Amino acid sequence: MAGLERRLGHAWSDRGLLLQALTHRSHSVRNNERLEFLGDGVLNCVVGLMLFQRFPELPEGRLSRLRANLVNQDSLHGVALELELGRYLRLGEGEMRSGGAQRPSILADALESLLGAALLDAGFDAARAMVERLFGPMVAGIDPAAQGKDAKTRLQEWLQPRRHGLPSYSLLDTTGQAHAQTFHVECRIDALDVVTHGQGGSRKAAEQQAAAAALAILEGYGARGVEQEQA
Repeated sequence: MAGLERRLGHAWSDRGLLLQALTHRSHSVRNNERLEFLGDGVLNCVVGLMLFQRFPELPEGRLSRLRANLVNQDSLHGVALELELGRYLRLGEGEMRSGGAQRPSILADALESLLGAALLDAGFDAARAMVERLFGPMVAGIDPAAQGKDAKTRLQEWLQPRRHGLPSYSLLDTTGQAHAQTFHVECRIDALDVVTHGQGGSRKAAEQQAAAAALAILEGYGARGVEQEQA
């Protein structure tokens, strides 16, 4: 648990709250469903505040759409995967056998539950700090001009003017039972020697996650370094 707490940036005083946040309803009657409700409210509030402060010129409708793009199952699932949250979940035997530790909905719900548990453990400031730690880089990377465009479209639009060729997407693996599969996809940009991976409850969602990861590399220091080497 200490490793997870370090990644989250919060050490629980009440360890029972931490365990409850990681407990799925298939494991115990005392589970994380109520904490998930609380964490969902915290997440929407803090992300909304971050967007409000970062984009003072945007009207309410555009802020709402930006928040919806950040606070959804796919983005929560991506954050949970980075945290390796599946390693810490407490699941019933049936969920464990069916790959529940990697199921997007279960991981997303557990992440929200952790936010709710942090709120009860140490107050709003602690929960807010956790949200900012986990979602701050995504908020900082938002380009309002690209609003409404998915990651694959934005990646293509980044590459085409620079004549680097289009990315290729390959399905690497499919895990879990037929009713709850997780797709593992690779995004490869050979001209820039960039390879990223994504996971999701559908191949489309996995490709979007892999494209978002590639875009983050290209728009940051990695892209400048690659282009300097090729110059």
